Amino acid sequence: MQIYQQALQLKERKRGFHLITNDIVYALPAIGHIKTGILQVFIQHTSASLTINENADPAVRRDFEMYFSKTVPENDPDYLHDDEGPDDMPAHLKAALLGCSVMIPIRHGKLALGTWQGIYLCEHRNYGGPRSLVITAWGE
Repeated sequence: MQIYQQALQLKERKRGFHLITNDIVYALPAIGHIKTGILQVFIQHTSASLTINENADPAVRRDFEMYFSKTVPENDPDYLHDDEGPDDMPAHLKAALLGCSVMIPIRHGKLALGTWQGIYLCEHRNYGGPRSLVITAWGE
């Protein structure tokens, strides 16, 4: 079994849901050496998250942002943690709902994502800054 790992810093992106599949594949070309295995992508932040979903229609990513903004609104007077502004606590809650990692099977040196699947960076802050990922692939 082989294990490969790479840190990846993503450029700052505006609040929303962004496809990063190509960034990940480019950052860890060793995926191509794995016939059968697993890729884990982990984000080292508590106010951004990762998920897998529709990779073709950008309206899906806009609808994700709309849904999470309605579900976890800013400026709720019940929030105690607002040290970094009105998007601070909502960002933590959204990240907790979506999660900090995704796992994807590797088959024949490629990610075994479905035809319409892509990996999203879910940026929940208005000014989140660059985001750090750890990408780990293992297999044979």
